[in-house]
Amino acid sequence: MTKLKRCSWSGAEPAMIQYHDTEWGVPLHDERKWFEFLQLEGAQAGLSWRTILLRREGYRAAFDNFDVAKIARYTPGRIEKLRGDARIIRNRLKIESTVSNARAFLKVQDELGSFDAYMWDFVDGRPIVNRPKKLHDIPATTPLAAAISKDLKKRGFRFVGPTIVYALMQATGLVNDHIVGCFRQKEVQ
Repeated sequence: MTKLKRCSWSGAEPAMIQYHDTEWGVPLHDERKWFEFLQLEGAQAGLSWRTILLRREGYRAAFDNFDVAKIARYTPGRIEKLRGDARIIRNRLKIESTVSNARAFLKVQDELGSFDAYMWDFVDGRPIVNRPKKLHDIPATTPLAAAISKDLKKRGFRFVGPTIVYALMQATGLVNDHIVGCFRQKEVQ
């Protein structure tokens, strides 16, 4: 049996391999999942994706399965309670940003119909397909990610710097950064 070639960042951790093989780079069109990825990428700031991925179920439990309407109504008391929840990263600013981002997310939905349409409009509805040969060929950010970051911030989103936004673009399939030779590179095109 031939061993599948994967992007090297997926490593040997089963959760990372599963994420790489089934989610990363797959074009996303689900509002709840958009909000989930937006928050998880923001939670990753200063940490590794592995750290967040291994807490993903904890995040789902702590944040009402990323129900945007519920999260937008969280009170300061609920935020304080979340600061004691060991299933998530307990950084106050990151927790508060989840609530403020939920409110901003709802405004985007009201204004534009969906967050999905808003994000896909930045790439004219089609994924950007890169062909990196090695991990170091993949940028940490791009001018497009910086432009999206700027627009998100203007709309009231937090923890959406250009690097976080580029990671979001990769995770949700706006950009296909699977390395050449990775079995997923062509599958997600």
